[in-house]
Amino acid sequence: MSSAEQPHEEEHHDEVATNYVPPPPKSIGELVAADQEDESLRKYKETLLGNAIVENIVIEPDNPKKVLVKKLVLVSEGQTEKTLDLSGDISQLKQTVFTIKEGVQYRIRIEFYVQHEIVTGLKYIQKTYRKGIQVDKMTHMVGSYAPKKELQSYTTPLEDAPSGLLYRGHYTVSSLFTDDDQNEHLKWEWSFEIKKDWN
Repeated sequence: MSSAEQPHEEEHHDEVATNYVPPPPKSIGELVAADQEDESLRKYKETLLGNAIVENIVIEPDNPKKVLVKKLVLVSEGQTEKTLDLSGDISQLKQTVFTIKEGVQYRIRIEFYVQHEIVTGLKYIQKTYRKGIQVDKMTHMVGSYAPKKELQSYTTPLEDAPSGLLYRGHYTVSSLFTDDDQNEHLKWEWSFEIKKDWN
């Protein structure tokens, strides 16, 4: 939660409507077949797509999803990383409460796999609530990713935790990993507490 967006009970953060219409999705095969006569573009695609050009990258054969979100990691300089495992029963995540020291800067890293096809326009949306009232909303454009056997990740810009007695306490977060095509790759809830110190 940025220091510029301290909690206010009646504050609402609505997304600004845009006229942007994402291009129709294309398979890896269609992308590779296009513009074959352009040598530099062909080489660029090979670099971008890697092994996905010659093989179908599948991490979990029984899972049709293109994006498999595995972890959320809270990163703050000088502190041990705090991790939420998103690969299991996500209904229990609210029971695990992160402690964040007031006034510190922190980032959130999301670790995920991409399989089957390219995913375009990935977005991470986070809404923060206190006592049932939305007090903050962040939307981060994550980007487009080709399938890879390796774990991929996105780290948010630095955020400032609020400070002062008024802002200490329990917060609930609703997180969503989505994309240009409105696919809901994963939606989960988790919690944190702003405290005077890390302990």
